[in-house]
Amino acid sequence: MTSVGRLPLLLEAVLSIGSDLGLRATLQQIVDTATTLTGARYGALGVLEPDQDRTEALYTTGMTEAERQRVGRLLPERRAALPPEEGRKAPPAPAFLTAPIQVHTQLFGHLCLAEKSSGPFSETDRALLHVLASQAGIAIGNARLYESARQRERWIEGAAAVTTALLTGTDAADALMTVAESARVLAGASAGVILQPTEAGGMEIVTASTLDDPAGIVGTTIAPGSPVLVQLLGGEPVFIDDSATDPRMTTDVRSRFGPSMMLPLQSGGRLIGTLALPRRRGAPPYTAVDRLLATQFASQAALALVMADAQADRERLAVYEDRDRIARDLHDLVVQRLFATEMMLESTRRRAATEEDASELLGRAVDELDSTIQEVRTAIFALQQPPAEAPSTFRGRVLRETGGAAALLGFPPSVHFTGAVDALVGEGTGRELLAALRGALAAAHRRPGISAIDVAVDATVRLPDGRSAVRLVVADDGDDAEAGGGSAAVTWEAPL
Repeated sequence: MTSVGRLPLLLEAVLSIGSDLGLRATLQQIVDTATTLTGARYGALGVLEPDQDRTEALYTTGMTEAERQRVGRLLPERRAALPPEEGRKAPPAPAFLTAPIQVHTQLFGHLCLAEKSSGPFSETDRALLHVLASQAGIAIGNARLYESARQRERWIEGAAAVTTALLTGTDAADALMTVAESARVLAGASAGVILQPTEAGGMEIVTASTLDDPAGIVGTTIAPGSPVLVQLLGGEPVFIDDSATDPRMTTDVRSRFGPSMMLPLQSGGRLIGTLALPRRRGAPPYTAVDRLLATQFASQAALALVMADAQADRERLAVYEDRDRIARDLHDLVVQRLFATEMMLESTRRRAATEEDASELLGRAVDELDSTIQEVRTAIFALQQPPAEAPSTFRGRVLRETGGAAALLGFPPSVHFTGAVDALVGEGTGRELLAALRGALAAAHRRPGISAIDVAVDATVRLPDGRSAVRLVVADDGDDAEAGGGSAAVTWEAPL
């Protein structure tokens, strides 16, 4: 076909290139169009890595996988923009054409054609190829702008979603996992990792989001004085081309990963931690746009974490203040009225001592009121405890109760455990034991002269019938009128 006859085909090709704004689709369309227009059997478009002389990606037409690998090794480098028949790396082929593709002033890659079916390539083929390469540069530039806009949109939407999730009341561990997982997905990373400062001056991985087994990642530490740590503590992001070989990386898990970003999570000069986004070994490096968007995401995520933490503090304070108000109301109104009623009934019972039926009835009423007063005092004591996450173990719940009592008593009760209490004490028995413990501590709080309380939980007790049991003993050094003025002790037992 003459050059004049191919002008309509060239015009159609120019118009079709870039009709799809996706970069990958555009690059493949360029190769397909060039081979069709020139009658070439093989076509290849090699994309160069930014600021590097090696091929980052390869798009081909008419080639097997083995041929793709061979062509990838033979493509011109960044500094070799001449056709291969004039350079040093021309493959042994009957005919070969190549044209550089430039996006603005930057060399993007090379478009190469081989083995025209009707004979050697002509000067017209060369001219057509250069026209296509020039048009390809424009189409790639447009596709890049579109991809960049879509990428920015995804990161902005992701940051907004993270902020919304953090402000809905998630706990600290869930909040960190939300940040790590969202960043991993947005960055196309192999893992999303959160590190936090340690008391020794290093950093420890506390959260890891990965599609693979995270075993061995959480708990990994960066030693104090590490070059990476110095940068992070100074608020500077760290960008790494290959984690396995970079001398700044000293952790045991570095051999698993390649390109990585380590971004400080800081807000108002306060360093909360570090967001690390490593990719697999051999994965594409992060681009300048990737680094910019991830850094912006980390800044917004850090602010959201601070806001969520402040909101949680405000909510805990509001709960505590409300519970304290309820406790005061119960104490000032309910308990005083019950106590006054109990005194009146006691006085009436003494006056009616000669009437056995009335005396028995009034005695039961006094006992009921006394029991009610103890239960209300226990409720007041529980309400005055600071709100916190409930421990998962029975031992932890006992320590939480006694730790909360220390704020009201003015001293910490001593606590002793005997036996495997966490394994032996069931949920139902544990609830009853904790209720008895709260009641005993609340009663001790109301009695004068107490300066020490000893709490003992023994899960090795044997009942007379041979069954295993748990025993709670709460003893104090206060004055107990019923015990003849000596110290008081409350004992509670239940079978296991």
